[in-house]
Amino acid sequence: MVHSFKYNHKGRDYHFLFDVETASLHNIDKDAYLVAKDKFGELSESEMIELDGMDKSLVAEISAELDQLEDEGSVNTANYSCTGDKQIGEIKALCLHICHDCNLRCKYCFADEGTYHSKLREYMSFEVGQKAIDFIVANSGKRHSLEVDFFGGEPLMNLDVVKQIVEYAKAQAVIHNKQFNFTMTTNCVLLTDENINWLNEEMFNVVLSIDGRECVHDKLRRTINGKGSQSLVLANAKKFRDVRGDKSYYVRGTFTSNNLDFASDVLYLRDQGFDQISVEPVVLPEDSPMALRAEHLPQIMLEYERLASEYLDSRSSGKWFNFFHFMMDLDGGPCIKKRITGCGAGCEYLSITPYGDIYPCHQFSEEEGYKLGSVMSGEFCLDISKKFAKNTVFNKPDCMACPAKYYCSGGCCANNTHFMGDMSKPYSMSCEMMRKRFELSLAIAGIERSLV
Repeated sequence: MVHSFKYNHKGRDYHFLFDVETASLHNIDKDAYLVAKDKFGELSESEMIELDGMDKSLVAEISAELDQLEDEGSVNTANYSCTGDKQIGEIKALCLHICHDCNLRCKYCFADEGTYHSKLREYMSFEVGQKAIDFIVANSGKRHSLEVDFFGGEPLMNLDVVKQIVEYAKAQAVIHNKQFNFTMTTNCVLLTDENINWLNEEMFNVVLSIDGRECVHDKLRRTINGKGSQSLVLANAKKFRDVRGDKSYYVRGTFTSNNLDFASDVLYLRDQGFDQISVEPVVLPEDSPMALRAEHLPQIMLEYERLASEYLDSRSSGKWFNFFHFMMDLDGGPCIKKRITGCGAGCEYLSITPYGDIYPCHQFSEEEGYKLGSVMSGEFCLDISKKFAKNTVFNKPDCMACPAKYYCSGGCCANNTHFMGDMSKPYSMSCEMMRKRFELSLAIAGIERSLV
């Protein structure tokens, strides 16, 4: 499959040809762009008029060159023939719900303000955490590197147990010849100097939740008593960044219909000194006043284009930063199996509730029909895992003709299930935004290479 597209930066049109199966990106001129779009069935009506106005001998010459590239296997290469089914019964990562409680009351929280729709605000005990570590060690097979993500709610509200789990896991790693990489997602409210130093020492990666500008953050991310949290969160996040140095971290925000100018929040975070940034679209039912709806897509697409232009300018002028959705490694990156299978939820990645129940991921937690077992009883049923194992990009008909299929793997299983009723049917809003970010990521990579 071949995908041709263009991107305008600073008044100049850049044209690209991308071979989906090999991930090879070609900078081409406008004439080659039009001929390629015609040859590979992507030509629009307006572009057809432009093509008709081209010199016929030039069209024939370009077409012959494309034929030669195709014969050489450089473009329009054959689809992968492997099934891509995920491996089950060999776990590499756990998301531990350290507590179903939070010290913020974020209005868009998928976990119902950290409670996961439970009447109780529950905390994981060390006993449950210990059993979770035993579970991943016992079910990791030959894998050496294992991952544990401390999640919530707000995990710093149960930090003593986190510390006990980390020490236990490190001891088990020595006994069983394993290595643990720990991560934590925190809203930063409890980032004291002591906590910052401990996280910096023990965590492989830390995710700092902040939505951006004060007016945006404080509208939706408020404390229990209704006050805005941005000034405290920002100050603590900056302290952590200063201590962190060159170790892995990123700030993670959410944009809603309240801030469709979300590029301003990304750039605000950059200007605050953060160089690893992710600002994600909210996923909410359409009847929510904060939801992103189809009528918002044109503005969202323009905002991604504005961000891409600012991103290129920033990186070329010394204000270098990474934006998560524009990070695309065409030379390496995830292996093809990972691109086909996606995040591994339900198979190699599982979540554990505060009382030890096992679910495919944190977004399926507490949902009827998705419990796989319990680390406390030792029960672990692979029937649900088998369903997730079959859920690859090759088993999603809507994905087969999409040039971005190997970079989103058909989208989030939870979002697909919750909004489309089927984990194999991609959530349409996410698809539209993913395709746009995908093209912009390729354009950024192509333009940056041309400037070297």
